[in-house]
Amino acid sequence: MLLSATTTRAAGREYYQIQVYHLRDQQQQQRVEAFLKDAYLPALHKLGIPKVGVFEPVGNDTAADRRLLVLVPYQSLQQWQRVTTQLEQPKVYGAAGQQYWQAAHDQAPYTRLENILLESFSDQLKLQTPPLTGPRPERIYELRSYESATQAQHLNKVQMFVQGDEVGLFKRLGFNAVFYGRVLAGSHMPNLMYMTTFENKAARDAHWKQFGESADWKKLSARPEYQDNVSHIDMQFLHPMAYSDF
Repeated sequence: MLLSATTTRAAGREYYQIQVYHLRDQQQQQRVEAFLKDAYLPALHKLGIPKVGVFEPVGNDTAADRRLLVLVPYQSLQQWQRVTTQLEQPKVYGAAGQQYWQAAHDQAPYTRLENILLESFSDQLKLQTPPLTGPRPERIYELRSYESATQAQHLNKVQMFVQGDEVGLFKRLGFNAVFYGRVLAGSHMPNLMYMTTFENKAARDAHWKQFGESADWKKLSARPEYQDNVSHIDMQFLHPMAYSDF
């Protein structure tokens, strides 16, 4: 009943799952990438998810905690529940996924797998494929997380994006947003997350400079009802993998 009630209340909204693979070394990364490319993404495509994003952080090859991020969009909570159940069956991956699925406890392909579930801000703000045309290796995807001190302040920040038209400002300035979502389940709550894209790092920096200098932003950020609604911001700069659908 809870699932049905939630779905009815949020009719028309999308849901996004961000999976974060934490990896010890290059060997683990290669194993996970082989699984994602040859088994996981093909399985999701067959199960009705046409576009899946796979990204790695800038500087990932020298990080102590290597990561791979997978973005999976769902049209409803029912679809998320159905696909998640099907993905727990090894046969869905075929032969390409068996080495990963049957890994021994002391040969695990990752150190930990983190999952974040998000709901789109509204039924009008849905996932977009960015219209980038430059060289793929140079593209920058920026994933931002805005934490709030309380749930009320978190909802106020969501309102600032939607009713306050912070989303509209991003659109007018050409930020190429992929998604906007509030986190329903994750390790840092209450918070919202969104992803924007740019042809390269220089374009990203130029866009944010323009945003900070915008009269619309200065006016919006000065409104008294939107003060102190963010307590912490995390930013991740990402490159799309060659096999990513985004």
